[in-house]
Amino acid sequence: MQKQMLKQMQKKLQDSINKVQEELEAQVVEGAAGGGAVKVRVNGQQQVLAVQLDKSVVDPENVELLEDLIVTAIKDGMDKASVLANERMGALTGGLKIPGMPNLF
Repeated sequence: MQKQMLKQMQKKLQDSINKVQEELEAQVVEGAAGGGAVKVRVNGQQQVLAVQLDKSVVDPENVELLEDLIVTAIKDGMDKASVLANERMGALTGGLKIPGMPNLF
């Protein structure tokens, strides 16, 4: 009886996790660098969806600056997506790290 209850609880938790992951895929945050000259859209599953560049940062004579701005914007977006995911998953698990559960975020 106890085993069956545990299996039901595990299934319910897994179903909830799957639902939160689907919701995170639909939620989008924006990372930025260079005062907003480079913007990156990232979903809650930390997938880069889009990069937007202001024309002022596209200088063939200074490609290194543009590269640095893109990396910085992506890092900013990933950090925000990670915070979002941790908040959502933390709400689901009460902030507990559950052994055997993959650390997806």
